Amino acid sequence: MLKGFKDFLMRGNVVDLAVAVVIGTAFTAIVTAFSNGLIKPLINAIGGSDAAKGLGFNVLSGNDSTFLDFGGVINAAINFLIIAAIVYFVFVLPVQKIQDRRKRGKEAGPAEPTDVELLTEIRDLLREQQRKS
Repeated sequence: MLKGFKDFLMRGNVVDLAVAVVIGTAFTAIVTAFSNGLIKPLINAIGGSDAAKGLGFNVLSGNDSTFLDFGGVINAAINFLIIAAIVYFVFVLPVQKIQDRRKRGKEAGPAEPTDVELLTEIRDLLREQQRKS
């Protein structure tokens, strides 16, 4: 029972699903807090004198709802890269190495005889039996 469970966990699609769940939940909050607290203020500092808005501009001056926030887009891209790197190096790469080791441990057994070889062997055994009779 435990071997079956282990095989189930080591299948590629289960690992991919687990990686997707991790990307969507666990690391998002941590990385978002990091980038909002440290990276976005640095990006907004480049934005100019209006530090409250950050890196971007208003399409219609005086209308804050038309503000194009380039700093937020850059921040989201940095979030994605950090999350993807963490998931790859912490989860995907180690699982691939484990699967490669498991594959290396399995040696190829002797080759199965072909149908022609089996039929030839049966024919020869039948001839031998007929000669003895």
